Amino acid sequence: MRPNPLREKLARGEPVFGPMVMEFATPGLPQIMVNAGADFVVYDQEAGCLDLATVRTQLALTRGLPIVPLVNVPWHDYHHLVQPLDCGAMGLMVPVVETAEQAAAIARITHYPPAGVRGAAFGIAHDDFLGVDLPRSIAEADARNLIIAKIETVRGVENIEAIMATPGIDIAFVGHMDLSVSLGTPGRYDTPAFEAAMDRVIAACQANGKHGACLITSPDAARRWLARGYRFIIYSNDIIMLTAALKAGIDGLRAL
Repeated sequence: MRPNPLREKLARGEPVFGPMVMEFATPGLPQIMVNAGADFVVYDQEAGCLDLATVRTQLALTRGLPIVPLVNVPWHDYHHLVQPLDCGAMGLMVPVVETAEQAAAIARITHYPPAGVRGAAFGIAHDDFLGVDLPRSIAEADARNLIIAKIETVRGVENIEAIMATPGIDIAFVGHMDLSVSLGTPGRYDTPAFEAAMDRVIAACQANGKHGACLITSPDAARRWLARGYRFIIYSNDIIMLTAALKAGIDGLRAL
């Protein structure tokens, strides 16, 4: 089974970078992301509404490429969590995690017995159709998956220490837009309450040997998060990148 190199990089304190894909899931996309230097790519089934068939095809297209495919799932239900993993995702982002109980349930679903309850199916997409020694495959699958709890509400921040102490939860992602709404300051990421939340989340991660994640759209924004200790950096999404590049080009042409 293919390993997940993000784990080793994060364990060494190295930042990892990659985009979120919401709209343009074309056949050449994974190779384009590799050519751009991405460590990972996140396929979005939540706001991006990518269906499972599209995600499965994209995961297959990453096979043989030096990029880690992850999926942002729509909710905590068993099938939403397990199906992308069985299709070959090497990790999941799970929205609106607010309590240790929710985190524990997510960890159970995404890990095999005895730690969890994920159903065992091997010789399929997630182990590259190899179907090798079952105990070894179970151990390798559990070891490679990165489970990312999205902290998007005040309640999630209030319970972050217990959430990140949960075995099987590896990363806390600060959903900045939703969190700003939950804080009562939509779109404001410079308030004392938002800054305090950033610090509290990364402190809980570091206290438990876990990692902090965020989504940014510029190097200047990345500096702010990296300086605080965040190392899992989603750089923008396909819609924003195409819009920004196209607008810059057309604005330049109109100025000629």
